[in-house]
This record gives sequence, structure tokens and C-alpha cells, in this order.
Amino acid sequence: MLEETNLPVMEAFYTIQGEGFYQGNAAYFIRLGGCDIGCHWCDVKDSWDINKHPMIPVNEIVLEASKFPSRIAVITGGEPLMHNLDYLTEALHKFGFRTHIETSGAYPLSGKWDWVCLSPKKFKEPSPEVCLAADELKAIIFNKSDFQFAEKYSSLVKNDCKLYLQPEWDKQNEILPSIIEYVKQHTFWKVSLQVHKYMQIP
Repeated sequence: MLEETNLPVMEAFYTIQGEGFYQGNAAYFIRLGGCDIGCHWCDVKDSWDINKHPMIPVNEIVLEASKFPSRIAVITGGEPLMHNLDYLTEALHKFGFRTHIETSGAYPLSGKWDWVCLSPKKFKEPSPEVCLAADELKAIIFNKSDFQFAEKYSSLVKNDCKLYLQPEWDKQNEILPSIIEYVKQHTFWKVSLQVHKYMQIP
């Protein structure tokens, strides 16, 4: 796979990480266009069509990110691993960034990452390579059968991977009590909430 020096950017913004291990930290988010996984509950469906988003030179992306004080850059999507991210992470590291990725793991891993958040999807399951690289496993719980799916992947990640169960936002009131009870019984899991939505920030 060739390095990509231009990437389709849906949006890029400076905000507070709202979920998972780095919740509460200031971070610069780079949301790349393109996704063929098709989660029906996806809250960024506008990211799916790669052709809707401008191709921007990586150097411009990184220069814009460097204007903000945080040195955490989170690459998300869409599905960011549809693209070769070697050049992007190299450029971010030159500016002193920690490189974080949020991925379903459905495509081969590219780039050099300081933190890999794996959020597997039933529609297109992750590769063993990405499972082993994951620092954080974030399982989205939409219904009670998703607990079994989450356990499947907890057995495939490395021993020190952080494990999170996160309610799908639109079913949060319905499913959160079950997640709380599950974590009380299976204490190696933690609850992740999308606190940025409570704070009404991107």
C-alpha cells in the first residue's frame, strides 16, 4: 500500500475526548471520510461516502492541528484504516503529537500509533492483527446479545488492553442499567459514556 500524502477529511476540530481511557483530555480530532461497514446506528453517516470530502495534503492537516495546545491527535472516521496512514502519523510525530486511532479494525493496520482504540462491529469484524495492537477495546452495546460479542473480543486482545462497554447513544436509557449490572459482575470491564454529548460539544 502506497503512502497517502492527501487524505479525505470530513472535519477536523479541537475538543475534549468524550469517551474511553482518555476521556476528559483535550485533543485534536481528524475525521476521515470513507466507510463501508454500515452500522445502522452510526452518528456520522455523512462520513461514509469518500467522494463527499475534500482531499487535503497531510502537511496542511498537521500544520492546522499544531496550532492548538494539546499534543493528542485522534484519527477517526468513517473507518480511517481504509487509508494508508503511515505518512500522517510520521508527520504528526514530527510535531510532537501522540497519535491515537479509533477503528473498527476491519482493514490492515497502517501508521505508527501511541494508542489504538478498537471498536469492533458485527457487520465487518476486525483482523487479528488489529486486535493484538489494541490498547483499548470499546464495545458498543445496542442490545443484550452484544455482551457476548464483547466477550469474544476481550479474549482476542492483549492482556493489558483496557476494556470498555459503551451504550449506543439512542438506546442509552434502555441499555445502561444492564451495562452497569454487567460491569458489577464482570469487574475487568469498565463503563464508557459519551460525556461530550452531555456537555453538548463536538
